[in-house]
Amino acid sequence: MDRIIRILIVDDHPMMREGLRSTLERERDMKVVGEASDGSDAVARFRDLRPSVTLIDLQMAPVDGLQAIVDIHGEFPDAPLIVLTTYPGDARVARALQSGAMSYLLKTSSSEEIVRTVRGAADGKKVLATEILQDVTAHQGLESLTHRELLVLQMVAQGFTNRAIGDVLRVSEDTIKTRMKSILAKLGANDRAHAVTIAIRRGFLDPQ
Repeated sequence: MDRIIRILIVDDHPMMREGLRSTLERERDMKVVGEASDGSDAVARFRDLRPSVTLIDLQMAPVDGLQAIVDIHGEFPDAPLIVLTTYPGDARVARALQSGAMSYLLKTSSSEEIVRTVRGAADGKKVLATEILQDVTAHQGLESLTHRELLVLQMVAQGFTNRAIGDVLRVSEDTIKTRMKSILAKLGANDRAHAVTIAIRRGFLDPQ
């Protein structure tokens, strides 16, 4: 084939990078031109290599994949960026796509699906894993959490009481109680712990 798809792999697990490289380079039209282990390294490697397609994980430190997507997309708006991650969740997917990702796959995807998505990205085609698409469709039209509600929920996940959250945010405890009622209603949660569990699953909160 005349066209070679030049690929950058961004993941903090060496074994994952090695496995992806092995899978992709079995294809005659694909070549892995570089690897990165965190978001800042990804941006630097992208600038140097200008790959055709980038496969990028979200959960990395110290700079995560979402920030790398924001930074790369900011400099190179047409860059085909594919999220390849362990974590589903409609809110997480929406955030990645809004930040500049073209496609979203899970690490449980088959080799064939990953290869097909890479080829599609090189041609400007967007792909969502079947499980991801079903999740996004199931939650379509639901009201999202506001920035202030997310702040409250993050502190709930850290074990703060309503009074302590109010003190930090400089609002009354009653205000926090009102926001919690809104959060529970939007997420369809029974209580605070249930709300945190749902928020992590859907991607409003990170698993950590």
